[in-house]
Amino acid sequence: MSSEGTILDIQGPIVIARLPNARIGEQVKLGSQGLMGEVIAREDDRAIIQVYEITEGLRPGAPASAVGSQLSVELGPGLLGGIFDGLQRPLKTLLEQTGERIERGLMVPAIDRNKRWPFVPGKDLKIGAKVSGSTILGSVLENDSITHRILMPPDVTGELDDLVPAGDYTVDDVIGRVRDTQGNIHKLHLSSRWPVRIPRPFSKRDHALQPLITGQRIMDTFFPLLKGGKGAIPGPFGAGKTVLQQQIARWSDAQIVIYVGCGERGNELTEVLDTFPQLSDPRTGRPLMERTMLVANTSNMPVVAREVSVYVGMTIAEYFRDQGFDVVVVADSTSRWAEALREVSGRLGQMPVEEGYPAYLGSTLSAFYERAGRVETLNGNHGSVTLIGAVSPPGGDFSEPVTSHTKDIIQTFWALSKDLADARHYPAVDWLESFSLFVDVAAKWWHENINEDWMRLRNIALRLLSESEELARIVNLVGVEALSGQQRWTLETSKLIREGLLQQSALEPNDSFCSPRKQFLLLKLMIEIHTRGAEMLKVGMPVQELLRQPLLAKARRWKISYSSEEIEGLEQEGKAIEPIFDALRAEYASPLAKGESAARTGAGPT
Repeated sequence: MSSEGTILDIQGPIVIARLPNARIGEQVKLGSQGLMGEVIAREDDRAIIQVYEITEGLRPGAPASAVGSQLSVELGPGLLGGIFDGLQRPLKTLLEQTGERIERGLMVPAIDRNKRWPFVPGKDLKIGAKVSGSTILGSVLENDSITHRILMPPDVTGELDDLVPAGDYTVDDVIGRVRDTQGNIHKLHLSSRWPVRIPRPFSKRDHALQPLITGQRIMDTFFPLLKGGKGAIPGPFGAGKTVLQQQIARWSDAQIVIYVGCGERGNELTEVLDTFPQLSDPRTGRPLMERTMLVANTSNMPVVAREVSVYVGMTIAEYFRDQGFDVVVVADSTSRWAEALREVSGRLGQMPVEEGYPAYLGSTLSAFYERAGRVETLNGNHGSVTLIGAVSPPGGDFSEPVTSHTKDIIQTFWALSKDLADARHYPAVDWLESFSLFVDVAAKWWHENINEDWMRLRNIALRLLSESEELARIVNLVGVEALSGQQRWTLETSKLIREGLLQQSALEPNDSFCSPRKQFLLLKLMIEIHTRGAEMLKVGMPVQELLRQPLLAKARRWKISYSSEEIEGLEQEGKAIEPIFDALRAEYASPLAKGESAARTGAGPT
């Protein structure tokens, strides 16, 4: 049956063509330039196609042809360190071939076809062995940081007929053959393809057990996210979403990081593309790009490519998950992706609902976020995909559809505040709006690996921050003189927690990353200062004198005075707290308190 046809109508990125045999989801080439599109609906013998590129110059009557397959990505060695557009075209190769303006209709391979990779077959694989989806055929040393495991395609099962010995091979070389139950021979290569809109299969889901350590105190200590979890960073323009996501991409303890710039401003994405290749991995000292891949799709690029770019990033993440890696996908931002859905939906004439978004917005967001998780793979390994999506609500209104739907789906919500950003408090995560459903699970890890007092101290800090918000309202109405000494001390120590613990500079070498041990120690010392100060108020010390203590200013600088490797110095600072307050107690204790102290020791009153 013919898969050739002609274009009938063009409406921006939507093209209607007479293609009676094209299937929904199938790729289509349009016009003399071969612009790529995807069939999203059918009406009789007509196919409705969303085009991934600008349709200027197309005309009715131009040829259209169905490719015969869905939009797929190429999966294999050579992806890490690459920078791709929303269709997985390598931007460096496009620059070399066409210059700074990408030529429309140009499709180039995602992976270098000439590079030879050192393939080592699996030791346990024998000719005649039963192999199935995602069986590990061998490995390739992709770089000094990552050993790439070569997988069987998930949809191939059979008997291993042939496997090449160790050697250097290109991604197009045949490295093995599998005979299925019908006797058909399937050739195996170092690379394979997978449709982006179909989740890669796995054996079963696992419970996420380990927190994703981002090195950011407000996240790790107060609102943790587990490996395999789903998180969101909503915030208005200028609140610091992009910088925070870059911090996560740089410092998180994931093995693979995939950064998807989906509809972001070109200048911000350019900064990412320029900065990331210059960064070094803080754990290995190797270039960070050895375990990172970037998908760049700016707001001035075709709207439909924006919609598909998040699926490209997620499919590649699932591929590395199936190899047993912990992967983080950072999508910046899902609001621009949802706007692409809205535009396409409007051109199709579908009934709009909330603020013009299609009725299927919630289900589409859910289906995408559900591709994250920790799983047992088909080959018995365990891997995870952690998805962190940025949301850009207009005017910072968290009740708008994309944010509200996302909030119902995700498990960790890092809400950014414009007021905090205007006050130069970064990360501008609002501790009252944010939440995490993983606190109890994360507590087990903190208690086993850091200190069993983590949950108690975290709860005290959050209570102080909450109380200070109410006290600040009273101060704004009637002044600070209306507060008691204990209330003024609560205000001061909550400010100490905000400035000495929650504020964290991405540009400060000692503070850009904070290890869990340093996070806990800072939290412990802040709470100890609060507790001992409250005791001093009870024994008669005036709150004004307590507020003038040099220790408060010094504590605010601990985070930048000591790096994560200089914990001993911070511990020494902690040991000095007790003598400081003991000296104050001796000076300010009331006669009654001194008498009680003497009675406890068996001595008479002085």
